[in-house]
Amino acid sequence: MKKHDIHKMYQESVQCVEAEIDFVEATYKSIRGNEARYLREDFSGTGQTAGEWVDRNPKNRAWAVDLEKSVLDWGRDNVLPQLKNKANLTFVEADVRNSGLQEMDIVLAMNFSYFLFMERPTMIDYFKSVKDSLEETGIFFLDAFGGYEAAKELTEERQCEGFTYIWDQASFNPINSQMQCYIHFKTDDGVEYNKAFDYYWRLWTLPELQEMLLEAGFSQVDVYWEGTDEKSGEGDGVFEVSKLGTADAGWVCYIAALP
Repeated sequence: MKKHDIHKMYQESVQCVEAEIDFVEATYKSIRGNEARYLREDFSGTGQTAGEWVDRNPKNRAWAVDLEKSVLDWGRDNVLPQLKNKANLTFVEADVRNSGLQEMDIVLAMNFSYFLFMERPTMIDYFKSVKDSLEETGIFFLDAFGGYEAAKELTEERQCEGFTYIWDQASFNPINSQMQCYIHFKTDDGVEYNKAFDYYWRLWTLPELQEMLLEAGFSQVDVYWEGTDEKSGEGDGVFEVSKLGTADAGWVCYIAALP
């Protein structure tokens, strides 16, 4: 691996797969009363989340689905060798709407990547395909982001170990809610990776997402909102079902959809 690797920097600055799988694992068990075993990670990128799933239990199986061969190859070369239960993770190069993977306990669409479906019929078709791929007791987990700064053109920086992570909301069109975003990196030794990752999305609202999931045939859709730490005023990392959110500048939440 190169000294500076954008996929590695992405994993270290964007993803917290341990917390994500903690939530998914606990929420599934709370709702269904048993433990999930089969998980499909849509828009998987390097498959790090799927890898975390299989390493939780030798009975767990996961499939990492993405259209981009190069990123799947990176996962095979860099994520897979680190796993205890590497035989339980399969990388699949396919369209998430037609991967052929059925009878899943859990399907994940995290890191907002499903926002690339910018037309309502296309999004509903994807949601229908997920519903059809779940076991009767399966659950579809998504995340979403928003807040009054989500529709602004802005740049945010965060220092990580050895590099700076830069989130760039380069443009937003209020007529169609489409936005151009980038992730840039700047290493402590001065190397810049401009537009390391490029996202052209529609900023979907929570009411729209809930309505489309129900229209796709899901019987129940719940939003899990993060609590607030009383001392810091920041999120406390605890997500619970809620009908009332806070009008924050920026927020991230989870959605669970049941067939």
